[in-house]
Amino acid sequence: MSSGWYSGPSHTFLLWMWLLHGLSGVSAKRHTVYWNSTNTRLTSDDYSVQVNLNDYLDILCPHYSSRSPEQGPPEYLALYLVAEHQFRGCHETEGAIKRWECNSPYAPYGPVRFSEKIQRFTPFSLGFEFLPGHHYYYSSLSVDDKPPLPCMKLKVTVCCESINENKEKGTTAPLSFARREGTSPLSILALAVFSLFCFL
Repeated sequence: MSSGWYSGPSHTFLLWMWLLHGLSGVSAKRHTVYWNSTNTRLTSDDYSVQVNLNDYLDILCPHYSSRSPEQGPPEYLALYLVAEHQFRGCHETEGAIKRWECNSPYAPYGPVRFSEKIQRFTPFSLGFEFLPGHHYYYSSLSVDDKPPLPCMKLKVTVCCESINENKEKGTTAPLSFARREGTSPLSILALAVFSLFCFL
């Protein structure tokens, strides 16, 4: 009869799965962008960031520690995900997706942070899905009745095209059929650990 929380291979398997899941997220990076007019990289035409799937893009809104007149007017803005042809200038366009609004420049806890997880599939209705080998474009506009701001924009490139996308395309399976994308090393390791404990 066992005592304590350990009750055999099933708990060991769950512990291994938990550890492997934790390790799988270790390689994700956070790319931080301070989104305000003092960031001259945003006002140039060539600021881009390369990310991988499961990385995070962190946008930090304009922030001011006090309401001092020498700082000038605070910046209030909305960030949009736009198509490439809309990226050339910062003007409101149909089809742009409003991602966030920076409207708390005096937040007591520091700059407001918005995080975009770069992932192929999202469980959230307001999330966005990214594809490897594609470019995504962010730009901002000042909020309705606030002072105008310079055009700030960012190009995000998701690395890298999968090998399957580079192959010559033949007849594709109907969308209702499940397609295998390949087996990850993590899946193989999990299967090996599971098999080991099944035979104990």
